[in-house]
Amino acid sequence: MRLDFFIANATDLSRKDAKRAIGKGRVERNGHPCRQASASVEAEDTITLDGASLALPGQRYLMLFKPEGVISATTDSNQPTALDLLPAGLRDGLHIAGRLDKDTTGLLLLTTDGAWSHRITAPRAACRKTYRVGLDEPISRDAISQLETGVMLKDESAPTLPAGVQLIDDRTMELTIQEGRYHQIKRMMAAVGHHVSALHRLRIGDITLDADLAPGEYRDLTLDEIRSVS
Repeated sequence: MRLDFFIANATDLSRKDAKRAIGKGRVERNGHPCRQASASVEAEDTITLDGASLALPGQRYLMLFKPEGVISATTDSNQPTALDLLPAGLRDGLHIAGRLDKDTTGLLLLTTDGAWSHRITAPRAACRKTYRVGLDEPISRDAISQLETGVMLKDESAPTLPAGVQLIDDRTMELTIQEGRYHQIKRMMAAVGHHVSALHRLRIGDITLDADLAPGEYRDLTLDEIRSVS
């Protein structure tokens, strides 16, 4: 977004007055004066006018602890959805950035900001996601090595990218991936001979599920959490 457009949308200034303010050196980007109205403003940038920090109105960013049995959808006539867990007045315009299966629990991000969510879900973004994975039986070192190298999923032509594996006990691990293939975790574990008994998302990028949230609860993201998605 152009700097003058950002200023006009974040304040009561007209586009013309925003350009004047920029030209007079009243606007700083990331702590430095910026006098170029056409300068690009990125999501991680801090913009100030006369020393006051600015933000675009209307954008909302939430984290939700998705419980089991809730689908990652905005509406559904037959099943409870993630948005059903929010107050009615908060749901308008929200969409889900990175869905979870019905039986998977944990971190769900919801926003009105399409560009922000695209930076999470776009394949090129390679956004890291960490899951706690419960298994039906103890996992072998060989299976762990395969996950860390990349495994071939059924009916696909290319192996998965290497995953990060942190073993909690012989039936529980934290698995970090940077792709979003269909049912990827479950299919990866099947490829190394295991069945997933429980799946819980802990992190997306640098955003970690708040330990104070109970299943079904939500909170606004902090400014640092929002800016961590770049």
